[in-house]
Amino acid sequence: MPSLVIPADLLPADGRFGCGPSKVRPEQLAHLAEFGPALLGTSHRQAPVKNLVGRVRRGLGELFSLPEGYEVVLGNGGSTAFWDSAAVSLIERRAQLASFGEFGAKFAKAAGAPWLEAPEVRTAAPGTSARAEAAAGFDVYAWPQNETSTGVQAPVARVAGDAGALTVIDATSAAGGTAVDAREFDVYYFAPQKNFAADGGLWFALMSPAAIERVERVAASGRYIPEFLSLKNAVDNSRLDQTLNTPALATLLLMENQIDWINASGGLAWADARTRESSGLLYEWAEASSVATPFVADAADRSQVVVTIDFDESVDASAISKVLRENGVVDTEPYRKLGRNQLRIATFTAIEPDDVRKLLASIDHVLERIG
Repeated sequence: MPSLVIPADLLPADGRFGCGPSKVRPEQLAHLAEFGPALLGTSHRQAPVKNLVGRVRRGLGELFSLPEGYEVVLGNGGSTAFWDSAAVSLIERRAQLASFGEFGAKFAKAAGAPWLEAPEVRTAAPGTSARAEAAAGFDVYAWPQNETSTGVQAPVARVAGDAGALTVIDATSAAGGTAVDAREFDVYYFAPQKNFAADGGLWFALMSPAAIERVERVAASGRYIPEFLSLKNAVDNSRLDQTLNTPALATLLLMENQIDWINASGGLAWADARTRESSGLLYEWAEASSVATPFVADAADRSQVVVTIDFDESVDASAISKVLRENGVVDTEPYRKLGRNQLRIATFTAIEPDDVRKLLASIDHVLERIG
């Protein structure tokens, strides 16, 4: 029995608010059950699987309104693999990186590879954002659009640095839930277990012609590039609607249904409005609360897909999370390395705004009794 029972009429219909893996809609599971048996366990070099990859690539191209010449590239592994791939295949000499959370810090570490010049890393305290700034000597400018660990969101806009410099965006927790103009980036990469409500095992990158040219040039430079990390291999295979090694087919099927749902519902503008509605409910609640406040003080920096809420010392946020979990509302705990007295709540595209309203009603119920 839960230590405190939350009335059923206050509980969300779906209690999954985790920041990744994230809520998977029942319709996605039905899609997997319908089409998975004919695909799982079959060759990824044959037409049925390649057709699936092609549909996902075309769906992403439609969702992001990709300009002429941009390509949807995918590869094995998640964003972690892409950071290392960028270090060997995308950064030519030196990168400037903005780091204001876990993802930015990890890419900055990868960009410090011994065959590259030491990167410039522009940092900011947790809960605030850092910005790239044009300067001589950089061929890549990179930062996260959304920092999952802290709930900070940064704008996506090209950096007008040296001629040929690329703007590279980590969009792992933003893609599919936050508006973006593809003309403002050269590489926009992400894993599918956030707004696309799938499992891990793959990375995707939307790449401009300039980024493709960079990948080709670095590959021809004589630099040692492991086959698994080669972005040229990924580009070449993606053009054939396949991956270097066997892809995660269940992930592709879940993602296919999610992309189709978002596109049919109104596309990226619809998804952007939906996540803004959900996150806005949480921020408004926290701003009106006597015991809580948004962790990200500057409203312009607040994420619309990952909301972090601090509680004062009179309230134990971990106790709230514990009661919520006992009642089937899960994964509201803060990022483990941040170690704050807070809740971290995903408002990804799959999450219903009405379930966010119910979540707030549940939190209020708990606070009235244990606050």
